[in-house]
Amino acid sequence: MRKFAPVPVVAIIGGGFSGAAVALHLTRILGAERRVRIVVFEPRARLGAGLAYDTAEPAHRINVPAFKMTLYPDEPEDFAEYLIRADILAADPGACSAGGTAYPRRSVFGDYVAAELAPRLASGAIEHRHKRVRKVTRSKGRWTLRSEDGEAFVADIVVLAVTHPAPSLPKALLPLSSSPRVVADSTRADALDGIAQTDRVLIVGNGLTAADVVAALAERGHRGPIVSISRHGLRSRGHPVDAQEPFGDFVSVPITRASELLRRIRQTLRIARQQGLSWHPVIDAVRAQGQQIWQALPIVERRRIARLARAYWDVHRFRIAPQVETVLDQAVENGRLEILAASIASVAIDGGEIKAELRQRGRDALRSIVVDAIVVTTGPAHGEILKSQSFLSGLERAGALTLCQTGLGIACDLHARAVDENGRVDPTLFIAGPLARGTFGELMGLPQVTEHAVFVARQIETLLSRGEANRLQAGAG
Repeated sequence: MRKFAPVPVVAIIGGGFSGAAVALHLTRILGAERRVRIVVFEPRARLGAGLAYDTAEPAHRINVPAFKMTLYPDEPEDFAEYLIRADILAADPGACSAGGTAYPRRSVFGDYVAAELAPRLASGAIEHRHKRVRKVTRSKGRWTLRSEDGEAFVADIVVLAVTHPAPSLPKALLPLSSSPRVVADSTRADALDGIAQTDRVLIVGNGLTAADVVAALAERGHRGPIVSISRHGLRSRGHPVDAQEPFGDFVSVPITRASELLRRIRQTLRIARQQGLSWHPVIDAVRAQGQQIWQALPIVERRRIARLARAYWDVHRFRIAPQVETVLDQAVENGRLEILAASIASVAIDGGEIKAELRQRGRDALRSIVVDAIVVTTGPAHGEILKSQSFLSGLERAGALTLCQTGLGIACDLHARAVDENGRVDPTLFIAGPLARGTFGELMGLPQVTEHAVFVARQIETLLSRGEANRLQAGAG
């Protein structure tokens, strides 16, 4: 029988969007009359921004139309209404696309989340500890969190809402790992400061982060040549000019093989074209039905999709804002940006330059290029998540956490509860946000992360209610 303290404590480690959203929705579900401490550990100055929205870079824009961004699934246009209330667009004439859809700077969404959290922080319903957690241990049915300054904090329930791990450096670049000419993590605020306006740049990766780098360099007046490489040479796609409703049904008849899913998608794409639709609404339908699709697939088929189809899925699913798309289009058209299907065979510094040998897909001969800087944008090193922070490593050593079987995040069950190395569920340790996507499937876009935050908050409320009932029952006895 699980009993919590008279005032149960919920500790959320990570106060980016996922952690902040769980905290916010937990306060909404519990209501003012329920006595529960909700404490978020986040070293950043404010909650809710995290890696994605804690950026002052003006070229960084949200990649989803504003009317699809919200903290509240039942109020889908809340952020768009915030833009109007705060008169944000008047100060940012470039925020709207040619079709009138708003794609404001990412920092604005961080402002919106902070504004929604402010009353709850002021009232004490949510507490923000500006600290980094270094160690988490279990003792006598409760959790002890130890911060970097040595302070211990005891909690009944822990939610892991940590960010993605940084990209891992490609093996070919390891000899230059200490060179200031190699930017290993382009998400750092000062990452591009060392790149001069005329520098020749090699970008490793072609996804959303690579697009951000090209746009940010353009914002700084960069006019040197850029070569951007990835295994398939696929570039992130843009949004349709006109909004289209999701098109296709991928769940009425359960799909249990990766090959069948791909066949069904191709078939639906053909039907969509016949009806005058683009590919966008088909991919949107797959996204909307993503969790049901994923959970119908056996583990071996999930792995197959993650290995074989992920690159193609990512460039169609994760679209770039029209403003960023325009920057990339212009750079390609004027010959300043070259996108290749290639990998790095070798690199070496020769004087003040980097000589790189590229292995292009479908070609035997290596291509030699000379650049002044290399920027790595290969995406999170998902397999390294449990090594990315000391408290996660500690929980892994203790057997409390393990990687999910798809290698996309941390193992958890369908209630978002962590699964230990022996396959046992811990009812008081939750995984929130994209690191739960190995179990839940589509869990990278903000609308899905928001819905998942509500789901996790409800799971916690159910657990708290059971614990409270047990405590009252024990008291009556």
